[in-house]
Amino acid sequence: MSTLSDLVHAQGRLTDADVEWLHRLAGDGQLLADLASADIVMWIETADSSFVAVTHSRPSGAATLFYRDIVGEKVRPQWRTQVQAAFESGDIVDSSSPDWFEETPTRVRAVPIVSGDGKRVLGVLTRHTNLGEARMPSRQQISFDECANDLFRMITSGEFPDLSAPTAPRRGAPRASDGLIRLDVDGITTFASPNALSAFNRMGFDDELEGESLAEVTTRIVPPSRQVDESLPVVVTGRAPWRTDMEARGVTVSLRAIPLKDHGTRTGAIVLCRDVSELRHQEQELITKDATIREIHHRVKNNLQTVASLLRIQARRTHSDEAREALTQAMRRVESIAVVHDTLASGLSQTVDFDEVFDRVLKLVAEVAAAPNTRARTQLEGRFGVLPSEYATPLALALTEVVTNAVEHGLAGREGIVRIEAARTAEMLRVTVTDSGHGLPEGRVGQGLGTQIVRTLIQGELSGTIDWKGIEGEGTQVTIEIPMRWINA
Repeated sequence: MSTLSDLVHAQGRLTDADVEWLHRLAGDGQLLADLASADIVMWIETADSSFVAVTHSRPSGAATLFYRDIVGEKVRPQWRTQVQAAFESGDIVDSSSPDWFEETPTRVRAVPIVSGDGKRVLGVLTRHTNLGEARMPSRQQISFDECANDLFRMITSGEFPDLSAPTAPRRGAPRASDGLIRLDVDGITTFASPNALSAFNRMGFDDELEGESLAEVTTRIVPPSRQVDESLPVVVTGRAPWRTDMEARGVTVSLRAIPLKDHGTRTGAIVLCRDVSELRHQEQELITKDATIREIHHRVKNNLQTVASLLRIQARRTHSDEAREALTQAMRRVESIAVVHDTLASGLSQTVDFDEVFDRVLKLVAEVAAAPNTRARTQLEGRFGVLPSEYATPLALALTEVVTNAVEHGLAGREGIVRIEAARTAEMLRVTVTDSGHGLPEGRVGQGLGTQIVRTLIQGELSGTIDWKGIEGEGTQVTIEIPMRWINA
């Protein structure tokens, strides 16, 4: 749970829906800080009628006032009256004179945070502007400040954030410093920051954006043959708070629209833009590599299944019982490895849901359980969880050997059960395989090929331990322990 949720729920005054609203607003805290060139702090009322800071965003283009995080601190006495007034009145309250913070003159604005229904004040945002570095503002700074004030006004009427906006930004989401375009109600550009103009210049627009319809500019620079996102027209006109990408001349620009409203009436929009060409190129490379890896796993699985089929055919044509048994065991080992590759071929992640893998492994063991005079069944308890692929293969192969051995030898010619228990903690994965069979001959572990394979896989590849316990006639228990530090590596 995030710090914001912890602090808000600790006060016991707001609902889950209110917390979600605050989370959405906090998600745009950096945007507000960059536009206002000031620190933005969110305050929530406490049980003792004071206020506690639950989020803090520092401006990326100006000096911060708070070098230490103030989240979790109570409101300072010099701000409390102003914050209380904004909370109770529901109106923006500006400081009447400069406020001094650690010998730095500041100006404080308190903005009430109103819920989406416009009926309740949930908290207060404070804007802390550093006056010590004040200088003649540029046109960009003036435009950014106007945008910030428009958003602050929308916050007081419950119109920002917008519930129809995406809940989480996609990779490469634009920020104010990446490029900002201000549109009027008709979609005409009234301001374009230098970075925004540069992004459109790289896509082939050589004129000034100001005074132009952004929708018409987009139509001119995007090739007619290129398929575009259906949300692009809505974004470039500023009519909906959506995100989209546009591409021209090998340049990809990510766009985010923020409609500006005044008590429900749309007055214009802010369009943030960022050149994400390199990011999209990297994403395409990753998608291609992931597809290649999946195809490799798929082909390996097919090849392993072909090998298993050849071993099965060879086993059926073999007259020696010993050779037939050896070929059958080899076939099951190959099939258990194929199961892991088949699972990896179905997803992008290089981790494996081992419970799904082991369910399929148990089906391979069913062939052994169906042997003449043997009525064995398996029972799985607990969960293995998600494992890295490099550990899934040796563990699957080792458990295939152990469970098969329990059915084939421990329960040979009799009825019984093989119980597999998986227990996972932060430090250890423990797997216990218990059968109700004959027990270990003379209480000793055999030295066959299967036992050697299991030892090599568990001790050598997984850095774990394996222990056999049992008394002849009372069954056998095999315990495998694998340190989680290896699994999490």
